[in-house]
Amino acid sequence: MNSKTCSCKGIRTCLLCESEKQDVVSNGNTKTEASEHTDTWYYCIECKDKAYKSSCDHVKHNNHEYLTIQGVLIIPEFISNAEEVHIVNEIDKIPWVDSQSGRRKQDFGPKVNFKKKKLKLGSFTGFPEHSKVLLERMKEVEALSDFLPVEMCNLEYEPLKGASIDPHFDDFWLWGDRLVTFNLLSNTSYTLTQTDSPNEIILPLPARCLAVIYGDARNKWMHSIARHHISSRRIGITVRELTPQFLEGGSSESLGKELLATAAQTWMPPLQIIRTT
Repeated sequence: MNSKTCSCKGIRTCLLCESEKQDVVSNGNTKTEASEHTDTWYYCIECKDKAYKSSCDHVKHNNHEYLTIQGVLIIPEFISNAEEVHIVNEIDKIPWVDSQSGRRKQDFGPKVNFKKKKLKLGSFTGFPEHSKVLLERMKEVEALSDFLPVEMCNLEYEPLKGASIDPHFDDFWLWGDRLVTFNLLSNTSYTLTQTDSPNEIILPLPARCLAVIYGDARNKWMHSIARHHISSRRIGITVRELTPQFLEGGSSESLGKELLATAAQTWMPPLQIIRTT
């Protein structure tokens, strides 16, 4: 009898279904064998563009070997503890949907068929009210002053489920250069990797931080979250923008205007708290 109770498909697995798949190496991501040749570097938030062979304090980095990485911005304590509690409570009033690799998700955005490159408004009616404080504060960050959010995805990671996300690029046809994430509830890390390089860069994501991946970090490095970097419940709120094709002067400008007008609206979640574990 199949006792599987998760939503994993294909090579993706979580702790709920891994025992049924004997070909999976349980090393933090699915279907990925640990490499003896991986060269790990640790990004320094204070240096802003450098990663070092150890995650020691910024003041100890003088004359140490480093790897340069362009396109990362991490702002610790972007929201307060009280704001975090309020936002998480509001998020949990909205039903979660089981996703792959032990995660649960909430999607707010247009209906997309990435394979056929088809896009329409669908059931999108805007973002939940509690997101306003995040989206408005983003505008105070110089690098995000002209950011026009059009899609928001909340992802929940629980260690008991072995939640993770495999190395990937976010779509380049639809989503623009800047990927914005708010990291809530617990510290975690992004892992940046390249298929033709032994280097991996660990980006620390402190609880309540704002993280932006753009430029080289967005276009040349895949990002992932390894299972062993989830120590307690974590909620990541990722916000995306459109590519120039859907903006003023682009071939799909009219559709882009419709989507952005909808994204500018907000709605209140139901009063009852709906959280299933």
